[in-house]
Parts: sequence; C-alpha cells; structure tokens
Amino acid sequence: MKFALTLVSGLLFNSIAQAGVGTELVADGFERPVWVGAPDSVKGKIWVMEQAGTVWIVDLKTGKKAEEPFLKIVPKVERKGNEQGLLGLAFAPDFAESGRYYVNYNEKGGETQIVRFVTEDGKTTDPDSGETIFQYDQPYANHNGGWLDFGPDGLLYVATGDGGSANDPKNLSQDLGSPLGKLLRLDVTGKEGYKPAEGNAFAGVDGALPEIHAFGLRNPWRCSFDAETGDFWIGDVGQNAWEEINVVKGNKTGGLNFGWRLREGDIKTPGRKGKEIGGKIPENYHAPIYVYAHGSGGTQGLSVTGGYVYRGSAVPDLKGRYIFADYQNPRIWSLREKGGKSTDFQDHTKALQPDGGRISLISSFGEDASGELYITDLTGPVYKIVEK
Repeated sequence: MKFALTLVSGLLFNSIAQAGVGTELVADGFERPVWVGAPDSVKGKIWVMEQAGTVWIVDLKTGKKAEEPFLKIVPKVERKGNEQGLLGLAFAPDFAESGRYYVNYNEKGGETQIVRFVTEDGKTTDPDSGETIFQYDQPYANHNGGWLDFGPDGLLYVATGDGGSANDPKNLSQDLGSPLGKLLRLDVTGKEGYKPAEGNAFAGVDGALPEIHAFGLRNPWRCSFDAETGDFWIGDVGQNAWEEINVVKGNKTGGLNFGWRLREGDIKTPGRKGKEIGGKIPENYHAPIYVYAHGSGGTQGLSVTGGYVYRGSAVPDLKGRYIFADYQNPRIWSLREKGGKSTDFQDHTKALQPDGGRISLISSFGEDASGELYITDLTGPVYKIVEK
C-alpha cells in the first residue's frame, strides 16, 4: 500500500506486550477498507471507507452498517493500480450544520481529485453532486498519498505522494512547481471552490504553487493532528531502506522540507546501481523523530502506516502515546515524544491481536468522536483498541 535495527538516539526498547490493552472486532466484511473515522459531532458511529469507492456508516452498538452507503462513487474511481482508489475523507468542522465533507480519490485515468460533497440527511450522498475543488496529474499509479483533514486552524490539509515509480525519477518532491510530494493547505470556507490558505509558506515565491505549505514527502500514508496539542504527525513510506515518522510541534509546518528524495529516513538516500540520488541536508530540513530499517524483525518493516496520539479515555495505558504500525510486516508499536525526540518505544503487536484471529494488513488507524482508536485490516475487518 505504501511503502529495520533502529538507529534513533535515546530510544528505549520494550518489546514486552503491554498488559491491559487489546482489540475487539467492531464490524467485518468490508472490501479493502482503507480508512475509518467520524465527525466530532456524531458519537456512537464510525464511517468506514472501501478503496473501490464506497463509504459506510457503522453503528458501534450493533456493529451493523447502514442499509445504504453514505457515499458510493465506484464508477468514478480508478482501481487499476494497487495504490489507487478512494483514499481519504475529511469532515468539515461545521459538518453537523453544513453536511460538507471532502474526499481524495483517483479518477478514471489516475488523476487525483479533491472533491467536496454535501449530505442532505447525514446518511446518504448523491454521488453526482460533488464539486471538484482541486486536481492534479499522477504520472504513475503508485505513491498517491491520499490523506486529507482539517487542522486546528480550520484549514484543509492534503498530503500528496511524489507521483510514483521509484526514487522520484523527476525529483518532483523537491519541485515547488509541482503539487506532488507536498503538504498543501487550502481555505475551503467559501460556498464554492477554494483559496490557497492565507500565510502559506510559498505564496508569492516565483515558480512555486501557492497551495504548498511544506514539501519533501515521498508517500505519506496516514497523517494526523494531536487532538490535545495540535502537533502534526506523518507516517512517510520509504524506498528501499528506511521508514520514518515525522512530528511537527504545534503544527508549525510552514516552509519545512522533510527531505525526500535527498534523504531517506534520516540518512542520505542510497543510490541504485551506482547512480547517486541522495544529497546533503537541505535548508529548513525537518528530520524524522523515528526511523526503522527494512526487514521482518520486531522493530523492522517495509511500509509504515501512520497513526494517532491517543487522547481517548477508555485505555489509560495508551494516553499520550503515538500508535502506528507497519503494513507489510504487520506489527503495531507506540512511542512518546519528548523534547523533539522519541522515547519509551513499545511493541503492542501481540496484545492487540484479536481473540482467535490476527490483524494481517494494517491499512489505517482511525479516531471516533470520543478519541477512541480503530484499526482497519485490508482483508475486511475493523477493530477497536480497548482496555483488557
């Protein structure tokens, strides 16, 4: 879906599964679920998104999905590539009043579409009613990113992949004239369209797109805002050697360069067949808080799935911990941030396996209106992290 001895200074290892933490099955039978979440205004329900283009509302008491989908745009969505599809959803801060929400998907042909929909009844959506507010080409089928959400500032953030292939062949992530490999920030408060957000870091810079607020991303597969601090977390998938987690304190993301393709993880990007592609640390470089190398060991993996800082109340042992995972080596970890560094690393993989089963392909984490966390498994089920 995106794509390991750890070399982070000061990291404390604890591979012992944490007591008192587990999972329970919420619902099953979804087709490649890749996102789960809920608007802040709606408790007792979650929204589950299927990669092919359908979104379902699930009642948390019964575990049953609604009879009709919340959104179904399957005929509009490209799914020829494994990483293409309906990839992200964000509810407007005033969703309870306006019914507005935004999705990120690949249309037929592969181009990325950011589309605003309005639900009239909060239960269903006319699939032909969407307004495309932003779009951009995808030169390859992979590295589409797909995450979008509203920040504490009420602006819509979009994290884009570098356009695909391998090693960002056109160095698009460092190109301020391209929307690829970027963190975009849009003002969507108007009745139609959008405006580049006021204060965007590269507004007015010659040759730069005014929507860009930060750059140097490879394939950000799941980002999140800490509900308590506003800190911005990114799980950015690596190339052949390193996976990384970035955190920006207080969401001071403006103008930052996360390094790709000059840097992979926190090192100079390794070349291929003698070809040099990496480089020196760039200006305004923001180094990852945590990296892990490729492999199948307990602290290794192949494709990071970014998560959330837990701010719920049902699992006190996880309070303030950032929960994340690896997709291909299905392990679930957590850490704390202190002084800009990662600390108190823990492996929860064993504890979070469901009774009589196994979480095999961790495609996404999600948060409900109460701050409780969920896990989507690409094979079909959705789990809730609980105290046990």
